[in-house]
Amino acid sequence: MLRHVTRVSALLLTLATAGCDESLSSLTGPTPELKPAFSSIQAEIFENGDSSGRPACISCHNAAGQFFTGLNLTHDVAYANLVNVASRGKPSAIRVVPGEPDSSYLVHKLEGGPAIVGQRMPLNGPYLTAGQIAVVRRWIEEGAANN
Repeated sequence: MLRHVTRVSALLLTLATAGCDESLSSLTGPTPELKPAFSSIQAEIFENGDSSGRPACISCHNAAGQFFTGLNLTHDVAYANLVNVASRGKPSAIRVVPGEPDSSYLVHKLEGGPAIVGQRMPLNGPYLTAGQIAVVRRWIEEGAANN
């Protein structure tokens, strides 16, 4: 039930912000510069922590740790390791399916829920806010461009 509420909330946030990117900063909380573009997600989520205490994704998902986590999100390889690539932990799941946030395992791991292998990300939290997840979902919904 909680996962359904989270998805509905994220969807409503996405719909509410469609066409009005200037208001995204009010939804993204500790990452007010976050936009639905890969370069922004890379800079604001993958490479940096935020004021909530959330660590940067690359603190674990880096070249040195990729053999443990199965995913390197450092700048030069993140996009190629995400889009249309099967998860190492759950090979039947694609990390990012362009145009389909509900089918994208990245979204599942950020939202948590029973269908994921392992734990919700970031490991032990703090987790991304509903607004931050809505921006990631919107980037995927818009085709997951390498922009």
